[in-house]
Amino acid sequence: MVGVSDNIRGFVLAISSSVFIGSSFIIKKKGLKRAGAAGTRASEGGYAYLKEPWWWAGMITMILGEGLNFAAYAYAPAILVTPLGALSIIFSAILAHFILEERLHMFGVVGCILCLFGSVTIVLHAPLERDIESVKQVWHLATEPVFIVYTLVVLVVVVVLVVFYVPRYGQSHMVVYIGICSLMGSLTVMGVKAVAIALKLSFSGSNQFIYFETWFFTILVIAFCFMQMIYLNKALDIFNTAVVSPVYYVMFTTLTIVASMIMFQEWHSQTTTQIVSEFCGFVTILCGTFLLHKTKDMGGSPTMATPLYHRSRDSSPREVEP
Repeated sequence: MVGVSDNIRGFVLAISSSVFIGSSFIIKKKGLKRAGAAGTRASEGGYAYLKEPWWWAGMITMILGEGLNFAAYAYAPAILVTPLGALSIIFSAILAHFILEERLHMFGVVGCILCLFGSVTIVLHAPLERDIESVKQVWHLATEPVFIVYTLVVLVVVVVLVVFYVPRYGQSHMVVYIGICSLMGSLTVMGVKAVAIALKLSFSGSNQFIYFETWFFTILVIAFCFMQMIYLNKALDIFNTAVVSPVYYVMFTTLTIVASMIMFQEWHSQTTTQIVSEFCGFVTILCGTFLLHKTKDMGGSPTMATPLYHRSRDSSPREVEP
């Protein structure tokens, strides 16, 4: 097992990542709103946002944040790094309150505080990173029968959502788009961790890019990130940012922790007390995000209080329910 210092490095990188990612949601939403006013909205299949500087600024900010997050996975286990994404929710919600006028109710503030406390609890009881000496070790873990079954289940569910549920419920139910992003995200994180470990080992003198496994994980990460970007843009274009961020966080974090438990088996080295403490911390985060979601229409802002509407083909308004 590596030392505590690696966990601290991962912690600092993850915190920095949350600041950038939280900001990117607001910047991208501003770009999507400007693009939607000038052309076809992203939720309706348009790509006008690709010509919008604000959207690209948001993408650059998100890439910087993801880069820091990428580095964090090289030093710390997913059970430590992933839950710290709650801080990006807090940062995003605060910026949305002041910049996009998506007002937070007082209970939404309490939700942010719960997310913070839950994250601290998980960090204090997180396991140490496994000592991995080659990307081939990661490949061995990824090809264990149990993780292969998990991967197949995720891919089947994503195909069903894309083919059958997106055309029918994508415009009215946020969970469809967020579900696709979160499912793919859980596999993406496993790939990111593999590539991050390969880079760390390569920089230390043991070149891992001579193995095809490293390139396989790299291609997987690029493909899955592209798919996540498309469906996250659709969700942001339709639904309130202060709601998209926490719901995405809960689903993504839950699935990522499950995937990490199956693949890396990080909890095998922990005591019952540590596992229970981490579980309590995660439940606290869930309570915080639940408060954020349930109070989204109680902030007193037109953006928050007024239901969003989407015009169907017959031009009659249809309420969009998250």
